[in-house]
Amino acid sequence: MSQQTGWTLEEWRQAYRNRSITPSGALHNLRAQLHSGDPAWIHVVSGAELDAQLNELDALPDAINLPLYGIPFVAKDNIDVAGLPTTAACPAFAYTPSQDATSVARLRAAGAIVLAKTNLDQFATGLVGTRSPYGAVPNSFNPDYVSGGSSSGSAVAVARGLVPFSLGTDTAGSGRVPAGFNNIVGLKPTRGRFSTNGVIPACRSLDCVSVFALNVADTEAVAAILEGFDPSDSYSRSATLPASPMGEHPRFGIPARPEWFGDSQAEAAWAAALAQLGEIGVELLELDFSPMQELAQLLYGGPWVAERYVAIQEFIGGHAEQMNPVVRGIIEQAGHFSATDSFRAEYRRADLARQIQTLMQSVDALLVPTAPTLPTLATLASNPVDGNSQLGIWTNFVNLADCSALALPAGIRADGLPFGITLVGAAWQDAALAEFGRRWQAHAPWALGATDRRLPTPPVSNQVPDGHIRLAVVGAHLSGMPLNGQLTERHARFVEATFSADNYRLFALPDTTPPKPGLVRSANGAPIEVELWDMPTHLFGSFVALIPAPLGIGTLTLQDGREVKGFICEGAAVEGATDITHLGGWRAYIASRGW
Repeated sequence: MSQQTGWTLEEWRQAYRNRSITPSGALHNLRAQLHSGDPAWIHVVSGAELDAQLNELDALPDAINLPLYGIPFVAKDNIDVAGLPTTAACPAFAYTPSQDATSVARLRAAGAIVLAKTNLDQFATGLVGTRSPYGAVPNSFNPDYVSGGSSSGSAVAVARGLVPFSLGTDTAGSGRVPAGFNNIVGLKPTRGRFSTNGVIPACRSLDCVSVFALNVADTEAVAAILEGFDPSDSYSRSATLPASPMGEHPRFGIPARPEWFGDSQAEAAWAAALAQLGEIGVELLELDFSPMQELAQLLYGGPWVAERYVAIQEFIGGHAEQMNPVVRGIIEQAGHFSATDSFRAEYRRADLARQIQTLMQSVDALLVPTAPTLPTLATLASNPVDGNSQLGIWTNFVNLADCSALALPAGIRADGLPFGITLVGAAWQDAALAEFGRRWQAHAPWALGATDRRLPTPPVSNQVPDGHIRLAVVGAHLSGMPLNGQLTERHARFVEATFSADNYRLFALPDTTPPKPGLVRSANGAPIEVELWDMPTHLFGSFVALIPAPLGIGTLTLQDGREVKGFICEGAAVEGATDITHLGGWRAYIASRGW
């Protein structure tokens, strides 16, 4: 096993900065471990194909400073990689594209290297990871169990620690169910946030490129590279609303009567996760999920199956016998629906989506089990269609309702299998979901996939990424506080929690909404808790414009001597304000007030 097994993005970056590895040496060694007989892979790059990518990387300007310099990833084999075959897990369908999918192109421009194309449920039709002529992809914890699909190979590659991130797709849960079954993070973005140009459609109007990673920070880092309007994708769109911060005590809507299909282990793991969420101040509100359940049924029980037919209409007309029989049977149901049926179903979808979006206004997000049960391969083989349908009861509705979602690990069940939870937010709430995901990760840290490594404390880089400004926040902009959304909606990334130098005093300013502190330099001071965030430079001006007097941005000295931009306060403004320096930070003050 490679010494890089289970490395996060920062660990790869650190190794390259320390020159303890080189891209050529590390990636050729890693490629040699990806055996063609492993059902996770459909195509592993050859040595020559890897060298061609490494040469392209070396030719990029200032390559060593690219955010994903030399970092390996794999892509689901319904996503085009130039020069490599795309099969969608159907050999008779295979073709070799001349251009990368937009998502792959953006990652490679950031320095990343493709190592393999991964197995999937054929034509991305399934949530199980078994519907492929290349073999069923086994669960990374126990090979007797399913891995989840359709992005099975991509999820397992990350869970095994072979690559720090991978690309999947998600129409009905394919980027979330495999994450839950393999103890990793799965991001299903708002539809249109990532381009689907160069992706074989499942349901083109619903499809999303998804991201798997070992932790939340890596998922966000990859998302920041993938996002952006793409005029070549007719369904690409730009954010219409900024993410709304959840606050210190978010409210999550949970199913009032979840169905477990007899899986008592999953039921117990859900109860344990809810108890842990309560420990960090989450308020749980039971909701009637019947609109979500009805909408979920439309995806496969309604005319949306016709979109799957449209995607491969020419192929299925002459090659139906070369398809997986279960997948073919599902897609051929398109013939049962008329154009009239399609419009009726769309009207019902819109009605249900409006009901769901209205219901979600009462909470910060929905919280669901990623899947209600984790079946064995043998159990699924005895009932492949119904067994697959059970896995989608908390996922199928999400794209039809135009929601964002983030799947998170939530512990290991008593039988040694992983359990996952999923946050579901409104469209463009991706950043808010990720912010809470970081809080959950800090409170209930998980092992890295199926490896024996724990979430590391990432080495903090004193080097600010190109095109960013490092900012220290001290009050209402801290994680979970009311104004943190002003950071996340500008794609600021959390760096670390630390302290100021000992020559500052902190005051609770009167008559501020929301309540805010003032930090002033003083010879008779103390270290004050701060958080460091890296914000894109081009968005920094719009952030500063939001800061009201008597606050402003100046230069702040940290406990270790570093100097960063940070919040400062006019000295005159603290006359008569409450000195809270002795509490050490704003969080402690808020707690002392019972807010």
